[in-house]
Amino acid sequence: MTDTLTRCGFAAIVGAPNAGKSTLLNRLVGAKLSIVSPKAQTTRARVLGILMHERTQVLLVDTPGIFKPKRRLDRAMVAAAWTGADDADLVLLLVDSKAGITAQVTEIATRVGESKRRAWLVLNKCDLVTPGALLPLVARLNELASFEQTYMVSASTGDGLREFLDAIAAAMPVGPLLYPEDDLTDVPDRLLAAEIVREQIFLQTHDEIPYGTTVETESFQERKDGSVRIEATVYVARSGHKAILIGQKGSKIKEIGANARAQLSNLLERPVHLFLNVKERAGWDEESARLRAIGLQDPPA
Repeated sequence: MTDTLTRCGFAAIVGAPNAGKSTLLNRLVGAKLSIVSPKAQTTRARVLGILMHERTQVLLVDTPGIFKPKRRLDRAMVAAAWTGADDADLVLLLVDSKAGITAQVTEIATRVGESKRRAWLVLNKCDLVTPGALLPLVARLNELASFEQTYMVSASTGDGLREFLDAIAAAMPVGPLLYPEDDLTDVPDRLLAAEIVREQIFLQTHDEIPYGTTVETESFQERKDGSVRIEATVYVARSGHKAILIGQKGSKIKEIGANARAQLSNLLERPVHLFLNVKERAGWDEESARLRAIGLQDPPA
């Protein structure tokens, strides 16, 4: 008799900015779902990665990095991260083992411990440190929260992820699958398109510009030839940022568009025609409508 028992559950990846949460999600799912850059606070909204592992559906939630918020946007990002943790069957605290136990990590681990939720400790970037440096990290972090298990992995190389994934799947509750088995995410293509453009802005601009920028997909049209036409608006907070983002004779925005178009064609598995428009909109990061457009809710007052 064939075993038809299925498991399905949510595992939320939380941690400080730049711990490697998006890299881990993409590596486990095997697809580019969450954008990645060397800069902190790249992820702004929760991203769901749907992973079938034998008869288990693991719903991995990539959350924004947790930091001290200043703007409404920041508060919404941090609220989204904690909501993702509160709604999950299992919380995975991802810690950059090279950076060690920072004030941010201490605060996050303490809150995870106070929540009394089921939680695991995951030390990432273990390929960048000596093994002897890891045990003191594990000991100190377990003083802050009672982690059921500890895993040492490298999201960038894949080291330790097979055993880690086996364990996550086994920890999910018995229940029916919530999504079709071939789905990879519940993020709409319109939002994925905007995020891929924003990733290129993070990769190709510097200083405050990526943080003062948001991208919204205005039009996403399927064409008869199988291609898709995408029109997106890049909102910037300052006029000086607009000039830098456009570049001399439009060179910078053309480069951003070309790289984003290539990524989107690969992700959507069809030709993409991408058109970008840059607009100045001071205070967009305090607007509820702009937050909703990127998948965030208004933060608590």
